[in-house]
Amino acid sequence: MIKNYLLLLALCFFSSINAQIINFTDANFKTKLLQASENNKIAKDLTAKYFKIDSNNNGEIEIAEALNVTYLDLTNSNISSLDEIKNLNNLNDLNCSNNNLKLLDVGNLKNLNRLVCSSNEISDLNLADLNKITTLICAQNKLTSINVSNLSLNIFECNNNSLNNLDVSNSSNLQELVCYENKLTELKLPNSTQLWFLRCAQNSLTSLDITKLKGLQYFDFWNNKIANIDFSNSNKLTDCYGGINPIESINLSNLQLLKTLWIGHTLIKTLDLSNLKNLKDLNISDCPNLEFLNIKNGTIENLNFLETALISLGYNGLNFSNCPKLQYICDDESNLEIVTQKIAPYNYINCVVGNYCSFKPGEINYTFQGKSQVDFNNDGCDAGDIATSYLKFSISNGNKVESYITDSNGLYSFKVPAGSYTITPIIENTSYFSILPASINIVFPTQTSALNQNVCLVPNGSHKDLEISFLPLETASPGFDVKYKIIYKNKGNVVQSGKINLSFSDSVLDLVSTSLTVSNQTQNNLIWDFSNLKPFESREITLTLNVNSPTEIPAVNNNDILKYTASINSSEIDETPIDNIFELNQTVLGSYDPNDKTCLEGDVIKPELIGEYVHYLIRFENTGTYPAENIVVKDMIDLSKFDISTLVPTSASHSYTTKISNGNKVEFIFEKINLPFDDANNDGYIAFKIKTLSSLKVGDKFQNEANIYFDYNFPILTNKATSTFKTLGTQDFEFSNYFNVYPNPAKNDLNISLNNQIAIQSISIYNILGQLVIAVPNAEKATKVDVSKLRTGSYILKIKTDKGISGTKFIKE
Repeated sequence: MIKNYLLLLALCFFSSINAQIINFTDANFKTKLLQASENNKIAKDLTAKYFKIDSNNNGEIEIAEALNVTYLDLTNSNISSLDEIKNLNNLNDLNCSNNNLKLLDVGNLKNLNRLVCSSNEISDLNLADLNKITTLICAQNKLTSINVSNLSLNIFECNNNSLNNLDVSNSSNLQELVCYENKLTELKLPNSTQLWFLRCAQNSLTSLDITKLKGLQYFDFWNNKIANIDFSNSNKLTDCYGGINPIESINLSNLQLLKTLWIGHTLIKTLDLSNLKNLKDLNISDCPNLEFLNIKNGTIENLNFLETALISLGYNGLNFSNCPKLQYICDDESNLEIVTQKIAPYNYINCVVGNYCSFKPGEINYTFQGKSQVDFNNDGCDAGDIATSYLKFSISNGNKVESYITDSNGLYSFKVPAGSYTITPIIENTSYFSILPASINIVFPTQTSALNQNVCLVPNGSHKDLEISFLPLETASPGFDVKYKIIYKNKGNVVQSGKINLSFSDSVLDLVSTSLTVSNQTQNNLIWDFSNLKPFESREITLTLNVNSPTEIPAVNNNDILKYTASINSSEIDETPIDNIFELNQTVLGSYDPNDKTCLEGDVIKPELIGEYVHYLIRFENTGTYPAENIVVKDMIDLSKFDISTLVPTSASHSYTTKISNGNKVEFIFEKINLPFDDANNDGYIAFKIKTLSSLKVGDKFQNEANIYFDYNFPILTNKATSTFKTLGTQDFEFSNYFNVYPNPAKNDLNISLNNQIAIQSISIYNILGQLVIAVPNAEKATKVDVSKLRTGSYILKIKTDKGISGTKFIKE
């Protein structure tokens, strides 16, 4: 009996031991566990040290031994089943990637913090009860769905599966998300500032909201179906891959930290990278609709970067091959030559490289608009009040100040990037009106765009102030009609009535037509009455005159001078009478440049106009074979000669916007002008006035020129309009030391011979009243001047040379 009892106890003992040994379905799994030791990195114990799991060396894995494992690396072990993984209850880090697993049940591993099961054939993964997992990497499997709503993930990689939808909106601590190469049609992202890395490329996403991911640094959404993406809150982004998407427009203006941008195989038409000063790597290849590329203002930092990163010519920095519609690349002037050289291999014969970008869309998307009016009845501005033409607005963001000027109807619409702005209305005569509001503070995008804000001007006292100007809209040629425009304006704050007077030489000019009926016409003089000219109101009179031909008596020939004086007056005493009279001396020309600039006061200006307004006219003509959609006239003002704060547009041929930026850059932007190319309708102009500095002196010269941009074409540089403050009798050298003039008196020809070496530039003849009567602008080879048409009397001959200007008197018989 006793023997039987002892035998039973022995059997129970050995049975208990056998129950603690784990029986493995997959021998490869068991073999891997048995291989663990202190000398490899297969397993870690409860103290986080690498160790040997089979501590008793019996060639088996027992439950007690399995409970010591916290970390396990089973990669590349040819394992097909991990059923017995449930016995490793203390496991917090499991890597079983690159095996043959079709099923993975880790539901019993409640302490699991990190799970890596990539490169298997897993079709289902249940993680419902594993709320301690912060890192999940299950890429390259056969998952069609996965639920991570209960997990607080930091890192989640599920790329190369067959997922249709993915919701990580509850993972507020998520830092890295990799889900590329799935079948995703929807991706719900968290509201997280911690998510800095996102790869969702090669899916079927049609939309994606990243506006809540304010910490995003790396973003890859390449090869999806996304047509629009909002980067307004992505100012920390450094790397962006968005190619192969149906994107037509994209705003990257606030991504100033961006270093890499791959946006090829998209439908974008314009790409503005002018704010991306850290950009090093750009790929915009295979963009069939790309027309405009702006890489100006420091996008390319230096020549070394250009040599190694600009335009893919054996380099990897920038690639824009297969962009057949590319028409314009805008870059800093210092880079134009090398950019032109680099694009040559692409054979983009219609692509122009230039440095003008302003009228292109894309870089700004918030609008401030409204209307400016005069509260003439002192009852608040309403629909019945008159508009204020050419009101200036100063726009400051705290670092930079720009100015915009309203059109003749008082309407304004200015576009600005996101930011905070102070907008201040400015008028020419500050004492005439009070402005309500005096300034406007706006914040975009906090405030809705377009933001409407009207401005109301309230008259202060009674101020009478009229002005007039006279513009030659065309070049005067012998025997042809020429158009002119009289512009008169009420700059004061009371309604006025009066008369417009235009005097000219009736003997050589005939009135053909006028847009306003003449009130009174006498020899050499036209008078128009006007009434009820309201404050800020500007009116125009267009008239056509015919110039005598060389065969008429008296004849008009090239280089003759046509003199006009326009004046405005009323019964009131004007506060600034200097602008009530406007004199124009127009040189008759047989041929001319259709894109030119003219100082209407002339080449020589009376010293009395120092510190006063001078007037400029810039004319342009579309000589191409297609309508010009956009035209921009850019004028760089010499701040050593002009006070740019006084610039005021006075007239234009078409609707336009005036922008003043960078201290001295003035842009007259004719957006969507669609200027025709036929001779009858292909002309346009802009006229403005600006004050010279009061510090200038007699003898000082000032000049001005403009660049005219027709769409994507190279800019056309106008002539330099040069003027000098000078009295008629001032000489730079003794005339008789260099010239002989004969005969004197002269009847037909006045001959000029040189005594010493000197280069003649131009010749002018004035009457005793100081009026210019003959001008020879290009007189380098001139030896005589035809004075036969001058009336008998005394005249002054002025010759401009490389040594200065000098003159002498002569008598016409």
